[in-house]
Parts: sequence; C-alpha cells; structure tokens
Amino acid sequence: MLGTEIEALIRQALPDAEITLTDLAGDDNHWAAHVVSAQFVGKPRIAQHKLVYAAIGTRMGGELHALQLTTAVPT
Repeated sequence: MLGTEIEALIRQALPDAEITLTDLAGDDNHWAAHVVSAQFVGKPRIAQHKLVYAAIGTRMGGELHALQLTTAVPT
C-alpha cells in the first residue's frame, strides 16, 4: 500500500493530523507512522491508536501488512 494512500485514509478521519510515514522495508508493505492530532487530546494511547487503525480499516492485514504506530497530541 502506498504511503500516499495511508496518509489519505488517516486524513479523512483526522483532518488536522500531522503525519510522518517511513517505509521500513522499502516494499510499501511495512510502515512506521507518527500521527499528531488534536483529536487525541484527553484520550489514552490505546484510544488514539484505535482512531488511526479505524481509519485504515480492513486494509490493515491485507494491503498493508504492518504498521508501527506512534501518536501524540500537538504541543
């Protein structure tokens, strides 16, 4: 799955997100994502991650094999 597709899916759910993607294996299949969003304020880390994974939906585990995810609130 291309990084641009991952970013677009995340932006649909979290329009204010600052997203940094890194292709970990150079195969468009193993990604690291750092996502910063005001929508994460007051939510525990697990809830933040669930928002991102929900944005990717059923593509996770199929088109997108692995996603190393970190989330943060804006400073």
